[in-house]
Amino acid sequence: MTAIITSEKTSMPPDRRAGAYRPRRAVVLNLIAVALGLALWTLLSSIGVQGLPGPLAVAAKGGELIADGTLLLDAAASLRRVLLGFVLGTLLAVPVGFLMGWYATARGLLEPYVQFFRTIPPLAIIPLAIVLLGIGEVPKVFVIFLASFLSSVVATFQGVVDVDKTLINAARVLGASDRTIFLKVVVPASTPFILVGMRVGLGSAWGTLVAAELIAAQEGLGFRMQQAQLYYDLSTIFVGLIAIGVLGLLMDRLLLLADRRLTDWQERR
Repeated sequence: MTAIITSEKTSMPPDRRAGAYRPRRAVVLNLIAVALGLALWTLLSSIGVQGLPGPLAVAAKGGELIADGTLLLDAAASLRRVLLGFVLGTLLAVPVGFLMGWYATARGLLEPYVQFFRTIPPLAIIPLAIVLLGIGEVPKVFVIFLASFLSSVVATFQGVVDVDKTLINAARVLGASDRTIFLKVVVPASTPFILVGMRVGLGSAWGTLVAAELIAAQEGLGFRMQQAQLYYDLSTIFVGLIAIGVLGLLMDRLLLLADRRLTDWQERR
């Protein structure tokens, strides 16, 4: 009897499990959440909470900024900085994380520096970066690079050290070389950790970028929000916040799609 029950549970389709991921249901819930958020926003603006602009006013301001090209230019500038710093940080973080996790010597040499700089917020580096690198694009990209690198390198390192030792030992028993074990066992097992680190690093990159643009920039979403603050233009500030959120969400969804494609061997909820 137990065997029959176990067999039925095992053969149950993945989308029928309790809590299983269902794309259509997730989309519906997302739309409901957005509708509820807009309704709450409208309610708060209608009762006059600190002059909060309503969704219609923000949408109208967004239309104006799109029509004159301001929003598109600012979004392109911010997106360019984020992509450059994020890609460079991730490309360096992955091999460094693998070195730290696979070789004890590399771990001993690099881990103190990684942990030291990880405790320093990237925002605290901005004044130093501006003094040393100027007020051009280089300091902005550098602080984004640093934020992305530190998030991804720790995740990659943790992914390597958390690889199931049984898998490694089984591969050695079957005669696999260290190179084969690394490529066929360690890298696939670490991929979910790497992608999680990339998603965390992406959020840090956007947060760091906005702070950098608030200090020294001539274009960008953070710069536009700072200018709007001087004139108490809350609608423009909201447009900038929404633009950052939408761009960050789209980039995160792309990473999530890559995660599902590269780690489809994992059981998901």
